[in-house]
Amino acid sequence: MSRRLIKSVQRDDEGVDMTPMLDIVFILLIFFIVTAVFIDETGVDFTQANGESASDISSAVIRIVIDETDQISVEGRLVSLASVESEVQRHLVNRPDAVIDLRAAETSRLMNVVAIKDDMEQAGRNVRFETYVPIMTTVGLN
Repeated sequence: MSRRLIKSVQRDDEGVDMTPMLDIVFILLIFFIVTAVFIDETGVDFTQANGESASDISSAVIRIVIDETDQISVEGRLVSLASVESEVQRHLVNRPDAVIDLRAAETSRLMNVVAIKDDMEQAGRNVRFETYVPIMTTVGLN
């Protein structure tokens, strides 16, 4: 019996020492944390207008509206996404210092909103963005 106890105690002591591997893992972890590059990405500013109502908006504004069916209109004229820039250019001829007022329905596609906002900002124009909730009309049956 005593030989069995001695052999079982010796077998427990023959394990692999994991300390050096843990040291290497922690050193690599510290290395990757220190050398990591964190990118600060800017997003779309979806803040509401600063208490401005429709009556406060001056005449030097070009309105772009994206409705709930993703139809885009510039100053009331329906245009495609590709022709928004040229339509805005046409209105800027008469009002060169105009502010772009971009209004999008909450249910409109984000892709269209981001594309128009990015195009206007890359052209160096001042863009004011606001979302609105479309008014649903119901027809009653008599």
